[in-house]
Amino acid sequence: MDLNIYYQNLILVPAVAFVVTVFLKWISIKLKTWKLDIAWALWSWWMPSVHSAVVVSLATAVAIKFWISSDLFAISMAFTVIIIYDAINVRFEAWQHAIAINESLWEKKFKESLWHLPSEAFAWSLLWIVVALILFFI
Repeated sequence: MDLNIYYQNLILVPAVAFVVTVFLKWISIKLKTWKLDIAWALWSWWMPSVHSAVVVSLATAVAIKFWISSDLFAISMAFTVIIIYDAINVRFEAWQHAIAINESLWEKKFKESLWHLPSEAFAWSLLWIVVALILFFI
């Protein structure tokens, strides 16, 4: 099998997903807030999720290159599930705690926008699977 540059150097697939995600997040923030702050695009609280994009694209690339029966895919898939679980559930709990603490202090000291909806994580995960597939066929 003759692999392209992305699949010869598998780290390039999540690297491309990272760059595309930061750009999409930057555009999304720009359209919503009219601020041109690139630092916001690197924060973990706005969709699309950079950390989810990286792990989903990596797991997809590993599945394509080494097949789903490989140990590498099992490891990357476990890593992906943990990251997405964190993005949806653990950070949801942190969000609830931030709200409660801010209300008890009568001021907003803690960031409340920390989590992603399951539907958001699922929809964006599909995009990163498609990105990994496109990079395979380039």
